[in-house]
Amino acid sequence: MKTKKEKHEYLKKLREQALLGGGRDRIQKIHESGRFTARERIHVLFDEGTFQETGVFVTHRSSWPGMADNKIVGDGVVCGHGLVNGCNVFAFAQDFTVFGGSLSEANASKITRLMDMAVENGAPIVGLCDSGGARIQEGVASLGGYAEIFLRNTLASGVVPQISAIMGPSAGGAVYSPALTDFVFMVKETSHMFITGPNVIKKVTHEDVTFEELGGALTHNTKSGVAHFMADDDEDCINTIKELLSYLPQNNLEDPPFVTPTDDPNRMEPQLADIVPDDPRAPYDIKDIIHLVVDDGEFLEVQRWWAKNIVVGFARLNGHVVGIVANQPMHLAGVLDINSSNKGARFVRFCDAFNIPLLTFEDVPGFLPGTEQEWGGIIRHGAKLIFAYCEATVPKLTVITRKAYGGAYCVMSSKHIRGDYNVAWPTAELAVMGAEGAVNILYRKAIESADDPDAERRVYIDQFTDAFANPYVAAGLGYLDDVISPENTRPMVIHALENLLNKRQQLPPKKHSNIPL
Repeated sequence: MKTKKEKHEYLKKLREQALLGGGRDRIQKIHESGRFTARERIHVLFDEGTFQETGVFVTHRSSWPGMADNKIVGDGVVCGHGLVNGCNVFAFAQDFTVFGGSLSEANASKITRLMDMAVENGAPIVGLCDSGGARIQEGVASLGGYAEIFLRNTLASGVVPQISAIMGPSAGGAVYSPALTDFVFMVKETSHMFITGPNVIKKVTHEDVTFEELGGALTHNTKSGVAHFMADDDEDCINTIKELLSYLPQNNLEDPPFVTPTDDPNRMEPQLADIVPDDPRAPYDIKDIIHLVVDDGEFLEVQRWWAKNIVVGFARLNGHVVGIVANQPMHLAGVLDINSSNKGARFVRFCDAFNIPLLTFEDVPGFLPGTEQEWGGIIRHGAKLIFAYCEATVPKLTVITRKAYGGAYCVMSSKHIRGDYNVAWPTAELAVMGAEGAVNILYRKAIESADDPDAERRVYIDQFTDAFANPYVAAGLGYLDDVISPENTRPMVIHALENLLNKRQQLPPKKHSNIPL
């Protein structure tokens, strides 16, 4: 029988083993690759001295030859909870030094228990992923562990915020849990996501592709839209996660965190009057408007590098968190297409699920035409954005800066789909389509028969522009609450927002909606 001292020494030894994970040599290799270890990542994420680990001494249960005598304390994942920015957060960090961070039945049970605790306590879940996938030696038991995680991702969706950071490899089944969460972070050059790797692809499809080209941070931030943020390194990644968490509520029953403002809510911005060009076809950067309107110019953009024709992200107005959706005239003239519709819809639904009011800046000439879009399902995908705005019950404010044409006008949080406060600048044009397109349809025969078709077309365009290319017809019909001077935008939207913070709106009783996926 062990003495009391021997028992304490044994505990100390086990803790040392847990802290070392797969050993010093493997830790050194992680550092040489430019990455942090799982425990170093946890240390950076949580407020100092607040992290409490769970499942410290869990080991795998495999009896596969060579595995039974190779049990590592913790089994490749560090789980626990603590404070991030002073708020409770649950997190797990996969440890690549232990069996390549592969998922076993045992460490899956650690993760699922953590997720259950997060939901029960109404706190966000952060997953720091660094895994080669399911542990092959455990067969279907490890696959079952993934399925258990997927189930909890789905049940937690819309209940607590879920954030995934890909900080190494993530292959096969390992990619689906992050895809089910609300936000996905990736790190340049050190993180990869793919269903099948380059070797399998070459064998099956004869395509030559590198790990970085196939599933690197740049690929998933610019081409696939799978990722929402791209970081320079592990520290940058975790610090951006902490910044994101500062905008999010703990759960769906709480409001997002209010921060005592330092920016004057009545601040006027004369620069706003000069941003929209006189030429209706000339581009401008919608982010210039966003930065001038929000508190201290601070705007955390989401999916910055994908579907650039729409801008989404978080900011504050007089200390209150808002989700911003804005058409971007700098890219494809701000037109809505398949990718931008998906990007906008996903963001709107997240904000609505977590009680974050929506501020929409609108300058949209319509939906992108062409066979690629039609055959790709722009009707179905565009309907997602309509659905998201229609379904949202949070306060919805809309500022039309220039164009609001056709069905796209309806989609972008118009009064008709329960927009609460809808205003326009004097430069706004609300119409079925632009003047030239309308004239070519309505007056084609008259123009073709005229002695000077170009002059005749110009007359009709001027008439149509005077009649429709302004905000006053819509304002006269009650579709706009006001036409405001650009420099008044910040105080006007803040006043409207604060009047709407107690808004309560119910959806018809239903099991769930059937968004056009």
